Amino acid sequence: MSHVVFFLVPGVHLLDLAGPAQVFSTAAGFGHPYTLTYVAEQPQVSTAQGLPLVAGLEWPELGPEDLIVVPGWRTVTLADGAPAIGAASLQVLRDHHAGGGTVASVCAGAEALGRAGLLDGRHCTTHHDVQDELALRHPKAVVVRDVLFTADDRVITSAGIASGIDLALHLVANRHGPAVAAQVARNMVVYARRNGHEPQSSAMLRHRSHLDDTVHRAQDLIDARFDQQLPLSALASAVGVSERTLTRLFTRATGLTPLRYQQTLRLERAQHLISHGATTDAAARSVGFEDPRMLRRLRARTA
Repeated sequence: MSHVVFFLVPGVHLLDLAGPAQVFSTAAGFGHPYTLTYVAEQPQVSTAQGLPLVAGLEWPELGPEDLIVVPGWRTVTLADGAPAIGAASLQVLRDHHAGGGTVASVCAGAEALGRAGLLDGRHCTTHHDVQDELALRHPKAVVVRDVLFTADDRVITSAGIASGIDLALHLVANRHGPAVAAQVARNMVVYARRNGHEPQSSAMLRHRSHLDDTVHRAQDLIDARFDQQLPLSALASAVGVSERTLTRLFTRATGLTPLRYQQTLRLERAQHLISHGATTDAAARSVGFEDPRMLRRLRARTA
């Protein structure tokens, strides 16, 4: 079971906290075991929006599969507005990462990781209002602008506010696959998006940035069975529309026909298998192509 611990500081932004927490709790609702814990240096934490929060004072025992998230706080400058964070808490962040765990921040929470020395020599980001200051305060860090989040050696930082949701979806996708992340995003009615620093690599997420429920249900079926024969008639019947309507809705939402979407998933999976040593013929059979020549043609188009 994966433990997600949110370290709360005075002035914490509610959405910095609630966004990622919602992602992991939604994933847990779909059967992926997550335990969420909230830790602070005082039992009651004031928030930037005025709602007080209650948190525990003791850190749980954590292992390499667990995650610590530091949500951001309201601040004009990191030097003047950042809350005091005790040495013991910073040591917990360092120790967890040193033990193989992942540490993440949302918005100004990157400052806490910087104080712990976890940004040194790593790519990171934060809210655009304090990016330059973060670079000045932590000159060994590589601050990346104009991205939603960065991931570097189990140190994950996000730009701020809603981008914490993107960060959490990225972590869910890495652990459970893009189909699960897409399922969580759909349930939350948010775009399943990635960042601009690492190009979107998953077709399952790349073509989920829409709000058409019929198309999402069709994609759910294709995602689960992309290596099988899926006649358009059966797909349309399963989602309760005509073949013509499904093709029109699917193309409008994703830019692809259902068949081309399935081929894209097959090609992506085949490329992965080939990169890990499979032959083209073996990869083609594994993803459902009866004739390996079809895979070769698709690969040639994208070369």
